[in-house]
Amino acid sequence: MYMATKRLYRSRRGKIFGVCQGIADWRDLPVDILRAITAVSIIVTGIFPGIVIYALIALFLPLEPGYGTHYEESEHNREERGPFNRTREDLRETFENLKRKVEGMEENIFDKERDWDQRFHGDQK
Repeated sequence: MYMATKRLYRSRRGKIFGVCQGIADWRDLPVDILRAITAVSIIVTGIFPGIVIYALIALFLPLEPGYGTHYEESEHNREERGPFNRTREDLRETFENLKRKVEGMEENIFDKERDWDQRFHGDQK
């Protein structure tokens, strides 16, 4: 007896809601051909009804299990996440760098204000 091991999900790697990518992953189809078929189907059924049907599929099709769940991530998915693949220390360092930049900008602005105050008011002691 055949047991399906893959489930149908919307893909996190898809272009528009991940519907075509999810179907392509589910049935091992080339995603570009599936996207072309989808585009032609939307045009043939009428733009508005086709988009509504696509949106309903995207709404009811569950998103593939993602980050923070119990599934094993592949190296490809881990690299594809980009900025979400950062450690707490990386984030802390980035925050500290941004904090220093903002403090420098604030200091620069206040220095300019003091300069203008001195120009307009002079030394009125």
